Amino acid sequence: MRILITGKNGQVGREFSRLCPSRGDVVSVGRDECDLSNEQSIRDLVRQVKPAVIVNAAAYTAVDLAEKERDLCFAINATAPHVLAQEADRLGALLVHYSTDYVFNGEKKEPYLESDPIDPLSVYGASKAAGEAAIAAAASRYLVLRTSWVYSAHGKNFLRTMLRLGAERSELRVVDDQMGAPTSAAAIATATARLVEQYAMPGAHLSAGIYHMTAGGSTSWCGFARAIFAAGLLNAQPRVQAIATSDYPTPAKRPANSVLDNDKFARTFGFRLPPWKDQLEEVLSAMQVAR
Repeated sequence: MRILITGKNGQVGREFSRLCPSRGDVVSVGRDECDLSNEQSIRDLVRQVKPAVIVNAAAYTAVDLAEKERDLCFAINATAPHVLAQEADRLGALLVHYSTDYVFNGEKKEPYLESDPIDPLSVYGASKAAGEAAIAAAASRYLVLRTSWVYSAHGKNFLRTMLRLGAERSELRVVDDQMGAPTSAAAIATATARLVEQYAMPGAHLSAGIYHMTAGGSTSWCGFARAIFAAGLLNAQPRVQAIATSDYPTPAKRPANSVLDNDKFARTFGFRLPPWKDQLEEVLSAMQVAR
């Protein structure tokens, strides 16, 4: 089974590419091999590779910069998934695509269901919502996996930023009134590989649609930061001061509640991602070993 992975140098793409050698004929591409802002580049790639599964791990994720780069953000997060969906449908291939908690406005008090109405607050969130709709309109075999607060031992993410700043400062001010489920790229990749394996089983039935796939439990950015430092990777643990979102203004608005309900995913596929604290411990342990 041939698998095409976009975004090989991103957080999820890197982890999924690492897992895949034992899972079939894998072609991983990055920006140099495929320009996702160029429709013809995407079509040429898919028609050359002829995959049975496409994992679109590429995305425009600069949430604040997207407020100024709307066209590029939508090209990568909305138009490119639409083209991939068209090409996947032409081949009869499965398209796995990652979306985000940022499609919601965060005003709901309970965890969000897949059936809840979307209302993105930012250009980034709007682009991901448009990508979801485009895939649903163009493909018959697809999984749109909404995840949240993605981090890993590599790339630009909250974990690495906290460790860098924590090594430089004795005190950090971190937002404490935004709630979510920090989800590691490794856990996302492992779960995706499991879904692909299920899809490849003889007689497997694909329940196409949108699913929430995040870590179990929830915390705030401040709680996440404190958990990172409690692991003891730094020589001295900085003091983490809780602040309100209003004390840390950003160009793009973030939802106050980013917690997603994973019950539909568990009912459909028979498993859940580990709790966020367990995922963090695994990533930090790997970073400790790599030192």
